[in-house]
Amino acid sequence: MEKVRIYEFPSCKMVTSQCGTFGDGKLEKFNEWFSSFPRALFPKDFLTYDNERNGLVWYYMYHDGMHVPEDFSIIDFQGGLYAVATDIDGADDSEIMGVIREFVKQKGCFEEDPSRPYFGNIPTPPSAAKALGYEQMDYYIPIRILTPQE
Repeated sequence: MEKVRIYEFPSCKMVTSQCGTFGDGKLEKFNEWFSSFPRALFPKDFLTYDNERNGLVWYYMYHDGMHVPEDFSIIDFQGGLYAVATDIDGADDSEIMGVIREFVKQKGCFEEDPSRPYFGNIPTPPSAAKALGYEQMDYYIPIRILTPQE
């Protein structure tokens, strides 16, 4: 049984938070803003670590007519394929990232695409998190299909 799935993000607009860390108020403000929207079947928020700015940036899929506070930006997101697997939020992610990378390597038709951000998302509904005693985290590694000459 495969433990990794392939997901394709569409090219779209994304609202982005300010770069920050939990506790400085920037990410909390973004979380409060997007958490006011009804939960959708599939998550629309994705967190990434920005190495250049040394902090976290949160993304939320934008839709026309959405009110976006001035503190946040709207960007064009190029989309693309991601290899995704789930683990416990807050746990050491090296094992699950290794599982995803091994899957990509074994398939032989993909490679990591470092030109796009790596994402994390917590899809666990609050009621399930309460029952479990933790939240689950989906880890997204950007990939691309190898062309035959590669």
